[in-house]
Amino acid sequence: MLFNSAPFFLFLTVTLILFYASPKSWRKLILLVASYFFYMSWNWKFIPLLLSLTIIDYFCAMWIVRTERAKRKLALILSVGANLGFLGFFKYYNFLAGNVGLLTGASDNAFYLNIVLPLGISFHTFQSISYVVDVYRGEQQPITNFLDYATFIAFFPQLVAGPIVRAREFFVDFFDWKAPSLDDIQRGIFLVMIGLAKKMVFADQFSMVADAYFKNPSAHPGAVPAWTGTIAFAMQIFFDFSGYTDIAIGTAKLFGFHFPLNFARPYLATSITDFWHRWHMSLSRWLRDYLYIPLGGNRHGEWKTYRNLMLTMLLGGFWHGASWNFMIWGGYHGALLAIERARRGKIKHVEAWENPLRVLLTFVLVSIGWVFFRAATLGDSVGIIRQMFGNFHGSSMLQHRHYAMIVISLVIALLEEKWQVIEEIMEGPLWVQATAFTSVALVIELFGVIDQTIPFVYFQF
Repeated sequence: MLFNSAPFFLFLTVTLILFYASPKSWRKLILLVASYFFYMSWNWKFIPLLLSLTIIDYFCAMWIVRTERAKRKLALILSVGANLGFLGFFKYYNFLAGNVGLLTGASDNAFYLNIVLPLGISFHTFQSISYVVDVYRGEQQPITNFLDYATFIAFFPQLVAGPIVRAREFFVDFFDWKAPSLDDIQRGIFLVMIGLAKKMVFADQFSMVADAYFKNPSAHPGAVPAWTGTIAFAMQIFFDFSGYTDIAIGTAKLFGFHFPLNFARPYLATSITDFWHRWHMSLSRWLRDYLYIPLGGNRHGEWKTYRNLMLTMLLGGFWHGASWNFMIWGGYHGALLAIERARRGKIKHVEAWENPLRVLLTFVLVSIGWVFFRAATLGDSVGIIRQMFGNFHGSSMLQHRHYAMIVISLVIALLEEKWQVIEEIMEGPLWVQATAFTSVALVIELFGVIDQTIPFVYFQF
């Protein structure tokens, strides 16, 4: 069930009715059953996998607090090993097998297995790991009720593509649940509508351009198509992923849960460091807390700080996908972060409207990275980069309506950055809210792309 499909909204409506019409003692179970039904609608065969990891992590966390200190690390290793083992097999086996085949002189598919990637495995494994590590560190009390913990892992709004929610963020609402206020309901519905607009009106329009270019880059030679095709993907992935998380956060609000912000206008960033403070913020925090800081962070001198930045981003890139392209994308961002770290003190933080040239430079650097993220092969990536900095010729992949959409989204982002207009709307009088709701609904109706063959980008991770 895609978030922008009729079956999902039917499922959501039925779940909301059952949730609020039932006695309070049944509501947690309803959420759990609904979440597993949501997961089963994609592929019921992976229910044992999700359940197995849930059981392992639940008992490992209990083991950590109930055993002597010397044996706690064994429980942590078992939990992390199980999560990374399942993730590694399903997501990275064929990548590693292909490289082994090439190194041994066999074909790249000599050891290939027909593996289907379980839905959302990258997200729920990271969520599980953060919980068990926090219990090990003494920062999180273990969840003693198995069904409660299972609901945390499987909660359907963020199960597929995040945001990555920490246990303490989820259970503060779960254990002290309060019915959502009228304000929460209004904000939740508005966030869902904004998410749908981002996906159907913006992302899916740009996806047609990006797909046309990256499907066969050699058919569109020149710097102009290379840059405009890449910009189309930059727009697509932002509107697609931020649209998904808006729907996830809005849906959670309708059930009385408050998820953390995951995007904060990343294309207004004035540096790569600022970009990662704004883009997929729940992943950035996860990488910082469970990779960068344990590696040593910035505590052991400049060169080790650069090393830790590079290793963190390389692993972050590899988390996104099993290919050299993702490794290069992660390493590229790691190198840029290290360079900015080396120039710390020389680069002062400014707001987007104070230095638009820095915003533009940051966007260009990020867009170059998106080439490796999106291109099908490393050869395609290298070829596109060469085209981008080759002869300035060729025809734009973007049409007039796409340029208009970029300008409109930039204006809205600047207004939101300066005055938080969405917050002002939600706190405004009823007629302002009604006008905003009606306007967004009208935009979706008039300009939305109705195409269920265009999935959310991050569903593949």
